[in-house]
Amino acid sequence: MKNLIKKFLALMKNKAETHINSFNEQQEKEGKVEFIDHGVMTVAVEKIIGSVGKYHDFDSQFRPKKQISSKRYNDIKRAMRSGRPLPPVKLYQIRNDYYVLDGNHRVAASKELGRTDIQAKVIELLSSLNTMENLLYIERKKFYQNTGLPEHILLTEVGKYIYLETQIKAHKKHLTLISGVETDFKKAAEDWFNTVFIPLTTLIKNGRLDKHFPRRTIADLYAYISYHHWDRPSSRYYGIGIDRLIPRSMEAFRSTMLENPTPDYPEMKRTITAFIMINMDTSTNVKVIDKLFALDEVQEAHSVHGTIDILVKIVLKRDFLASDAEIIAEFVDRKIRKIHGINRTQTIIPGISKVKEGFGC
Repeated sequence: MKNLIKKFLALMKNKAETHINSFNEQQEKEGKVEFIDHGVMTVAVEKIIGSVGKYHDFDSQFRPKKQISSKRYNDIKRAMRSGRPLPPVKLYQIRNDYYVLDGNHRVAASKELGRTDIQAKVIELLSSLNTMENLLYIERKKFYQNTGLPEHILLTEVGKYIYLETQIKAHKKHLTLISGVETDFKKAAEDWFNTVFIPLTTLIKNGRLDKHFPRRTIADLYAYISYHHWDRPSSRYYGIGIDRLIPRSMEAFRSTMLENPTPDYPEMKRTITAFIMINMDTSTNVKVIDKLFALDEVQEAHSVHGTIDILVKIVLKRDFLASDAEIIAEFVDRKIRKIHGINRTQTIIPGISKVKEGFGC
């Protein structure tokens, strides 16, 4: 019983000690910093994670603890519900996180009421520490400042934002050449984003290429594919048939995509046709044929005479990073061999195929 009480008291103590992050603790880790005043701006409430001096007054979800005055907090919530304007809160920013200098109750009330953003006076602390995290943050920040693009491009490697800026500079030259008028860099960036970046990332998403790289973002894959396809053409291992969808230059790709009505981009997939020969361990195969034919991937199922019992024709889809053998083996193991009565299977993948008109695969 004593042990149970101790555990309960320890649990309550730990619960009481949970609080939002301390700005002072994080600032100490940043070393020498440069202060940048951003003035009043809109900040996503979910990015406000701590406080300068009152972090002990709020739990880890930014909810006021019991010792906080409930009257003041409730007054702020009533004001927010009634739509009464409140002054901007004051925040310190360290990379993508924000800490409250003034306005803790307003932030807590915004979170409780489900508000997505809040007006705030923001002062950013830009660290001079030469860490990968800081280098990447500074590179990303400069990219958005230079291009004026929405902050939707998330890269995880240093140098990749610089590479994208190089693409935009080349695109700017192309737009100037075809229009005969000098194109503004931010206008070129906007055109590049809408006519090159969005179409190619849509192809990547349609092809589900990101499933092969769980630690990489869609933008990472864009940078990798565009670099190896447009800037440094070489033998690649990320797929077969990609040239059919992505021409060998960025501007040719843009022209091709402009011909397609948005968002009707082709899927980054190809089909595989294969024939599966099946041996049964029973003489009755009608039910097995019915089960096979019910599979969406099975186009034909035949009971045949000879050394095999059933012949099945299947058509599968695969993305550019998976092999034919891998996709077929997964399908056979997961769907065909699970059917009761099937003893052995053998798969035939056609090399060269010719199909008469009206008898399409």
